[in-house]
This record gives sequence, C-alpha cells and structure tokens, in this order.
Amino acid sequence: MRFIGYLILLAAIGYGIWPYYSVYRLDDAISLQDGSQLAEMLDLQAIRDNYKQRIASGVEGVLPTDNADSVVGWIRQNVARLGDAALEQAITVDWVRKTLRDAVTQATGQSPPYLLAAVDFAFFESYNRFLIRIGKLGQGPTHVRLSLIGKEWKITDIIP
Repeated sequence: MRFIGYLILLAAIGYGIWPYYSVYRLDDAISLQDGSQLAEMLDLQAIRDNYKQRIASGVEGVLPTDNADSVVGWIRQNVARLGDAALEQAITVDWVRKTLRDAVTQATGQSPPYLLAAVDFAFFESYNRFLIRIGKLGQGPTHVRLSLIGKEWKITDIIP
C-alpha cells in the first residue's frame, strides 16, 4: 500500500514539474531562427480565436447591434469577416517568436533574450492551464497561457 502512495506522489510531482519543462523548451525555441520547434509548441488557431474574441468584444462596445440591416450592421459583419483574414495573416509562428522575444527584451534588457530570466510568475490556473507572466506586474507584462492539449503543453494565448 505504501508503494502505491509513493507512485501517486511521484506522479503528482511529475505532473507539477511538467509545464515548467515546457517553459524551458520554450526558452530554447524562441531563440532559434528555425520555427519548427516553436510551431510544435503552439496552437495558432486557439491564439487567433482568443484575439478574435477580444476584437469582437471591442467592436461591440463601439458599434451598436440595433439593426443588422443598417450600415452599422453591415460594417460589423465586414469587420468580423476581414478580421478573420487579418488574423490568419498576422498571427504566425514568426509573430509569436517576435512577440515573446520583444516581451523578454523589454522585461530584462537582455540581448539575446532569455525567457527564463524574464519570467516573474509561472503557475497553474487549473489542472490543464498554466500561466506565465513575462515582466513585473504593473509594468506592462505579457501573459502567456499554456493549455494541456493531448499530451503536450501548448501556447493557446498571448496577452501583451
């Protein structure tokens, strides 16, 4: 019985360390010019969806939803349609690498940027979500959200 308890404890410790290993891998991936290692650690569609949601909530505050047949309704529809195309073109592996490198450089002033030196906070939000804060709170930090997708921790959101 004690052996099973030790196995459970070892599994819990391993699960707790797992996303920190992903942060270590991410540090290596953003420093490489080849984007293949970074691409494996990204869920670009989830990142685009999160940005789309933020843009949509911003448009709702600016453009009222009174009448879908009005000019304002037409503008809202086209903003959504064009926004999807723009996000597809703008949010790429290179954009993620540049965003993370810029955040690390801003937080540490280092060149080349080392992610581990810029991480101010990294901990679980829930059992399958992990949050990394690059930079000090109150000084314009960048938040990176990792989610457990399948058997890998992948970046699903970047909040500058």
